[in-house]
Amino acid sequence: GWEPRGGENKWSVAGGILRNAGGGANLVSTRTFDDFKLRVEFRYPPGSNSGIYLRGRYEVQIEDPRTKTELGSHDIGGVYGLLEPNQNAALAPGQWQTYEITLVGRRVTIVLNGKTVVGDMIIPGPTGGALDANE
Repeated sequence: GWEPRGGENKWSVAGGILRNAGGGANLVSTRTFDDFKLRVEFRYPPGSNSGIYLRGRYEVQIEDPRTKTELGSHDIGGVYGLLEPNQNAALAPGQWQTYEITLVGRRVTIVLNGKTVVGDMIIPGPTGGALDANE
């Protein structure tokens, strides 16, 4: 249900875990979705910076916040450049973490590791680097 898009494919599946060898292509679902709730489990090494694009338009950050207590929209739990998380709910690098993201229209709720970090807020438009800006 996934395909690489743009760049070299560095994705693989081993032991039921989807892995990226660093950089390269984005991984895109072969299906499209309107309103949805997405549950994702992920982990990252120290210093990582990545994200999840919702409908290919709105990037929810996955970035090692290191020891930050106050986060901006470019940090984990934020919608890149648009919505800031209300707290740092990230676990340490290397630990499994969970996102539960609900998107209805452009209203988003982001729960990181059981804590609501963005609660029912409107995403004003596509984020930088959007794969698809056709709203």
